[in-house]
Amino acid sequence: MKNIRTSMAGNVWKVQVKVGDNVRIGDEVVILESMKMEIPIEAEVEGIVEEVKVEEGTFVNEEDVLLLIREE
Repeated sequence: MKNIRTSMAGNVWKVQVKVGDNVRIGDEVVILESMKMEIPIEAEVEGIVEEVKVEEGTFVNEEDVLLLIREE
């Protein structure tokens, strides 16, 4: 399992994936909003989304886990 973490603090603006989705390296999985900018968070591995740990509109801190991907 690979934890996908946030690189900075901000609000979760949009969750682009759901449990069971296949993702590839570089796919946008979450978009954060920080200082009026949209910051895409990308998948670092290929695999299947096992768990989404955040909801749209919530605040996250740097290094918080956003989702889990089971590597393939």
